[in-house]
Amino acid sequence: MNRLSLRNFVSPAALACFLLTTVIGLGLDQWSKVVAFSKLSDGVITLPDGHVEPLDRRTVVFIPGWLQFDVTANQGAVFGIGQGKRTLFVIVSVAAILFIGYLFASSGRQRLYQIILGMLLAGVLGNLYDRVQFGYVRDMIHALPNWPNAFPWIFNVADSLLCVGVFLMVVYSIFQRPEKIPGDAPVAA
Repeated sequence: MNRLSLRNFVSPAALACFLLTTVIGLGLDQWSKVVAFSKLSDGVITLPDGHVEPLDRRTVVFIPGWLQFDVTANQGAVFGIGQGKRTLFVIVSVAAILFIGYLFASSGRQRLYQIILGMLLAGVLGNLYDRVQFGYVRDMIHALPNWPNAFPWIFNVADSLLCVGVFLMVVYSIFQRPEKIPGDAPVAA
């Protein structure tokens, strides 16, 4: 990767790759959450213990045994870990946004990498918005529902963007070649 520079923050191509991906991903995430919660529940209720539950939950089976839509209010992080640790997750999200900004600034002309960073930013922002606005993350996608204990978790588009983005970042880092920086002398062995 290139050295840290502010060039990408004024580069139309870099900003287009990064921000367009972020806006599309964030829009798709928020749209899917609104539609899912309006069609698959009658709102949410906060129980006396502070736990949030959707009212009158309904399930839509899309591919029997493989994919269904069922809303839930996740007050934790991935796989429901850390229930009720909202402040911690907001802080971690803000730190992730700053780190993604740093990676974008140091990404040079690596357009595919900037798209991947946009996916990650969209995922972080989508779940951060939910945590700040609602106090929980709205989840609705349930894969492999009839496979006991195979994958019991319900997730959302933001989670998908984060998982796919991290996977693509790892693959990209394995196959990408570092950019040559003009004026840098080769390192002698």
